[in-house]
Amino acid sequence: MHFIVCIKQVPEGTEVEIDEEKGVLKREGVESKLNVYDAYALEAAVALKEQYGGTVTVLSMGPPQAMAVIREAYTLGADNGYLLSDRAFAGADTLATSYTLSEAIRRMPPADLIFCGMQTTDGDTAQVGPGIAELLNLPHASYVTKIHELGGSSIVVDTDMGDGIETLKIKLPCLLTVTKEVNEPRLPSYRLKRATRDREITVWDSKALAGANAAYFGLSGSPTQVERIFPPPRGRDKEIWQGSADELGRQFHVKLKELKFV
Repeated sequence: MHFIVCIKQVPEGTEVEIDEEKGVLKREGVESKLNVYDAYALEAAVALKEQYGGTVTVLSMGPPQAMAVIREAYTLGADNGYLLSDRAFAGADTLATSYTLSEAIRRMPPADLIFCGMQTTDGDTAQVGPGIAELLNLPHASYVTKIHELGGSSIVVDTDMGDGIETLKIKLPCLLTVTKEVNEPRLPSYRLKRATRDREITVWDSKALAGANAAYFGLSGSPTQVERIFPPPRGRDKEIWQGSADELGRQFHVKLKELKFV
């Protein structure tokens, strides 16, 4: 079986610069890491590969530095890696990202299962996974909390519906987005790190996606209009209160009302 896992490199921590003119985060030169939810998606694919056999391919989009998360994925059990990297892809919103990733998947060896983390920590939209599935006309399930069984033509999973858990049997090929409840990601393997340090990463630019509509790439293909993006002001005011528990409680309540939190 062929498993494809979409992964993303996201800024590490909260100290990021913002391009206020374009309304996007500045990612070049920023300390980054593998999106935490994608680690669970990768673990799900690798675990199924170990149980049923097959190959795990990771796919990412970003600047050349995003190869670092593909290298990390190799130490976690991935077999192949693809990176979409081109200035034409920069500034993509969730629709343009979904379109670009879906066009790359069309040009890769056919997948039986596509995994995504339920969302990214730098966007929190949870839109890209379902967007890819819709563009590829694949059945899909979001917020998968448990994988019960993988058969020759279907997979059985639990999904979090908000007010309960629903068990679904989905025909393959399909796409799943997973939550943190689905598994416990393994630690990187030093043995795999040594074994894969020279493993190739396939890098595709916009020319590699010949036949796709370039008008749907990057900023030009993003219908989302950001009116303004800015870092929140940092509050530096400090107060020290003293008194009994009752007095401090009253002071705290007054302060909350003053700040209009209550």
